[in-house]
Amino acid sequence: MNILIVTDGITPFVIGGMQKHSYNLTRQLALQGHRVTLFHCVTGKNKLPEREEIHSLFGAAAMKNLESICLRFPAPSWYPGHYLKESYLYSRMVYKRIETRLAEFDFIYAKGFTAWYFLEQKKRGVKMPPVGIKFHGYEMFQPPVGLRMRLENNMLASPVKWNNRQADVVFSYGGKITSLIESLEVDRKKIIEIPTGIDPEWISATVPAYAEHRIQFCFIGRNERRKGIEELHKAIELLPANEFQFHFIGPIPGSTQLKQSNVKYHGALREANQIKEIMDQCQVLVTPSHSEGMPNVIMEGMARGLAIVATPVGAIESVVDNENGWLIQPGNVHELAGILTSIIASSQADIARKQEASLRRIASYTWDNIARQTAESIGKFCQAH
Repeated sequence: MNILIVTDGITPFVIGGMQKHSYNLTRQLALQGHRVTLFHCVTGKNKLPEREEIHSLFGAAAMKNLESICLRFPAPSWYPGHYLKESYLYSRMVYKRIETRLAEFDFIYAKGFTAWYFLEQKKRGVKMPPVGIKFHGYEMFQPPVGLRMRLENNMLASPVKWNNRQADVVFSYGGKITSLIESLEVDRKKIIEIPTGIDPEWISATVPAYAEHRIQFCFIGRNERRKGIEELHKAIELLPANEFQFHFIGPIPGSTQLKQSNVKYHGALREANQIKEIMDQCQVLVTPSHSEGMPNVIMEGMARGLAIVATPVGAIESVVDNENGWLIQPGNVHELAGILTSIIASSQADIARKQEASLRRIASYTWDNIARQTAESIGKFCQAH
């Protein structure tokens, strides 16, 4: 197949879960013999990647089937909701660059708002291939935390709903995400469920052993209110300090950090090997998010053989359950503290069983499998229509 992929960035040029997903899916589709034209972008004053950087990133085998076009994302404005305008302008930029070539493609796979202008043109009668869209988390339809998130959700909800209803295909991670998409009046027949993936290089051969007698927890993420860091900090303060160690990876301001000797803040780490080294000291990953899609960090934690404490939001329940972790309600400090306390009191053997379950489960989520599922689903849709 000949597939046009449009996304607002790929890792490592833009940081984020969607950007990791875009890079891995693009690379694997190209390696599997599909012809892929990729539109991506950089933000701010970041330089556009050189041709050699793209070749080094994707590798010679993938580049045989891959055309990469990088644009600069429109500069942000000062007023509230400016991201929506910039996203629309970016979608129009891509469309103007590719409109004379649309007949070449069998399918358009677009992340977030990147199909917005395409869908407008299609609604006006412009002929183009089927358009599939993927919003990763649908956080704007999940319960907000605080006034700011509520306002952001209200601004995003209407355009997200419009894009979903106009698309020919809507990709979902499954779980509660599919229910959210259906609530936007999207026909269930248009929804294709495909989970996110993991690089096989992340998958550990064995469950990490206890480095010391204390249980080791870790949290990995940005300092966003919806990630539940505030509740996690409060829960940690309720725990017996000498019986555990907690590692935080991410850009967490010093003013919010706990001043406890058994809590370590490693800052924002970009190198995978640095993150793996810290995760491999731990037994449990804690992700007390208020809203999510299907977090990369959970997939990475499972791949390193960690048991998972998580909330049943987004598509998390499709990968975390009582076999490989613990599910708690978001925002409940005392429930979170209670689960962490019970983990501290658990035997190494009990925790190890959940760790081993994570490692077994992640084996089917490698990116080659996810790309193959995606291509098969696109192919079936195109044949049927």
